[in-house]
Amino acid sequence: MNKKTVTIIGFGRFGKTLCRLLEDDFAVTIYQRTAKEKTNFPVTTDLKKAYESDVIFFAVPIQTFEEVIQEHKKFFLPEHILIDVLSVKTYPAKIFKKYLEGTKTQALLTHPMFGPDSSKEGFENLPVVMDKFLATDATYTEWKDYFKQKKLRVIELSAEEHDKLAANSQGVTHFIGRLLDEFGMKKTPIDTVGATKLLEVKEQTCNDTWELFMNLQHYNPYTREMRIALGVAYDNLYNKLIPKQVSKNYLTIGIQGGVGSFNEEAIQYYLQRNTVEKYKIEYLYTSKNVLRELHEGTIDQGLFAIHNSIGGIVMESVEAMAQYKFSIIEEFAIKISHALMIRKDATLTDITTIMSHPQVFAQCKETLQQKYPHLTQTSGEGELIDHALVAKQLSEGKLSKNIATMGSKILAEIYDLKIIEDNLQDLKENYTSFLLVRR
Repeated sequence: MNKKTVTIIGFGRFGKTLCRLLEDDFAVTIYQRTAKEKTNFPVTTDLKKAYESDVIFFAVPIQTFEEVIQEHKKFFLPEHILIDVLSVKTYPAKIFKKYLEGTKTQALLTHPMFGPDSSKEGFENLPVVMDKFLATDATYTEWKDYFKQKKLRVIELSAEEHDKLAANSQGVTHFIGRLLDEFGMKKTPIDTVGATKLLEVKEQTCNDTWELFMNLQHYNPYTREMRIALGVAYDNLYNKLIPKQVSKNYLTIGIQGGVGSFNEEAIQYYLQRNTVEKYKIEYLYTSKNVLRELHEGTIDQGLFAIHNSIGGIVMESVEAMAQYKFSIIEEFAIKISHALMIRKDATLTDITTIMSHPQVFAQCKETLQQKYPHLTQTSGEGELIDHALVAKQLSEGKLSKNIATMGSKILAEIYDLKIIEDNLQDLKENYTSFLLVRR
């Protein structure tokens, strides 16, 4: 092709790579808003002078592309050839169409499928995607022949075809590389060939800017579908590694409460109603523990409270549900009542605090205000949010005798506590709904 002048807009990592590709065949000028780096190429900060060249390459970050084109539009001439090298193609196509409408300026879409690292040893057989777009046949053929002359492997694709393919190749690669970095994968003395290649993927992708990664994921309209599909594939593969049942001999069910809790009462109600005979109950105390262990595969099913007719939504469960995926087996409700209990060696005058689940206080709010307004209401931290565990620790002397708890009166029988008063719930018909769930 005839000797032409080229201006490269942007002198980042790929701008420098582009200079290496073109320098032997063109008079190359670099345009920068401010001259930031020393280079052997002529640099201009004068936009008008930048457009004295025949061909303009845009090697700018994807998210700035429209801003650049909008700013430069007034310098576009019919004889100009505009070439983008962005890693996405439908986006620059849309921007070019928007700002070149009504003009005779040509635009050619390209994506050199290589970077500074992969082209260190030269450009032979490296792929470059081309879309004729708004260029003439002659211009397109001229540049296709030039790339072939440089021994690049030309792949002719429409912008749409490119983005569909790129989402499931380049997009996946960059996502996996960043995932491995987030995971913290490091070299070990026993790395296999496969592990070494994964580390190479991580290093290569993370050597590019975070900005490029974000742009690849957000400006290609097909990468969102890729990420969703990747997540589904991960979940499917993860679940295949977990046995359908932890024990072949019985069903393992994790529940939100401890021994004597309403959760235990609820699961017993379910098991008897469904004539489940072989089972083991794991007392996990919190909804988060239940859903975490279900996810990790240490239990087969999980049970936790979600709503009460007086207290409303169980926020502890809602917060846990937001963190995990699961399927609902059944929702059902049981009628519950609350008793106030203390240690056998304590009297009511010793009590300063009631420690129980927030839902208990919500269900007994008016009654407690009328009958025990002087007692402080508090919930324990972590697993101690479960009133059954509070009852257990009271009986073991791990909590002060100044503390009372509230829950099912069966706790008094199990843990040898003294009932001060029963049926303290504000409504006689007090029902709590539970979810039985699986992975």
